[in-house]
Amino acid sequence: MSSWIDTHCHLDAPEFEPDRTRVRARAAALGVGHCVLPAVEVANFEKVRALAHAGVDSYALGIHPLYVNRAHDADLAALDAALLRQRDDPRLVAVGEIGLDYFVPELCRSPLRERQEFFYVEQLKLARRHGLPVILHVRRSVDQLLKGLRAVAASAPAGETAGRSWQGIAHAFNGSEQQANVFIQLGLKLGFGGAVTYERARQLRRLAAGLPLDAIVLETDAPDIPPHWLYKTAEQRAAGETQGRNEPGELPRIGAEVAALRGLPTADLAAATTRNAVAALPRLGVLRST
Repeated sequence: MSSWIDTHCHLDAPEFEPDRTRVRARAAALGVGHCVLPAVEVANFEKVRALAHAGVDSYALGIHPLYVNRAHDADLAALDAALLRQRDDPRLVAVGEIGLDYFVPELCRSPLRERQEFFYVEQLKLARRHGLPVILHVRRSVDQLLKGLRAVAASAPAGETAGRSWQGIAHAFNGSEQQANVFIQLGLKLGFGGAVTYERARQLRRLAAGLPLDAIVLETDAPDIPPHWLYKTAEQRAAGETQGRNEPGELPRIGAEVAALRGLPTADLAAATTRNAVAALPRLGVLRST
C-alpha cells in the first residue's frame, strides 16, 4: 500500500468531534501515514498541538484570514510566544494557516481587507524570525499574497532566514500557470486536493497534470473542499441526500485521480508528493525517520 501525507487537514474541526479517533484510524488504514494540522486562531493552538502529539501527526500555528474579524493585535504576540515556546518541538512544522481571502465579500471591504493584510504580513515576518515554513491560504488573492512574500523576504534582516526564497505550501492553489510558476520560483509547493477531482475544474486539472512533479503536494483540507464523489448539489440536498463529510482517508483516492491525470502509477505519485511535502516542511523528514 502506498504511503501518503495529507499536508492540510483540520482534524480539530467540530465536525470530527464525535468520531475523530476513528476518522484518523480509517485514514491510516488507507495509507495516510501523516497529517499536518494547521491552526486557524489562537484559541485552537493547543488543540492542534495536542492532537499531533497524541498520534503520529504534526501541526502549524497561525491566524487564518477568515478569523481576523475576531482576532486582536495581541494575538500576534501570542503567536510569537507560542512559536518561541514550541521552537524545539519537532511536530511544529510551519506557521499557518495564514494568508489572504478575497472571496468573502466582507473581507474585501474596509476595515477587514486592511486587517487581514496586516495579519498576513506580520505572520510572514514571524515565520522569517522563527525560521519556519508557511502554509498559505490563497483564495482569489494570489497577486497580493505574492507581493507580501516578496516584500517580507526582501526586507528580512540578515540574521533571519537567508535569501529571498521561502519554504512551505500554497494551500488549495487555483491560480494561473504563470502564478503557479512564481510560487515555485519562490520555493513553495502547490497544494492540490478535492477540487481537482471535478471534471469542470479544467484549468486546475491541467495544472495538476502539467506542473513539474516536484512542485505539487496533496491535501484534503478536511472537512472542507470535498471531492466530487462526496459532493451533493443544492437540489440533491433539498431532496434529502446528505452532503458527504471530507476526511483525510479520501487522500489516496484524490491522489489516484492526480496520478491518472499525469499518467503515473499511483505509487509513484505517492512517493513523489511525500518527498515534496518533506522538502516544503523539512521537520516532516525528522518525524518520519523516528
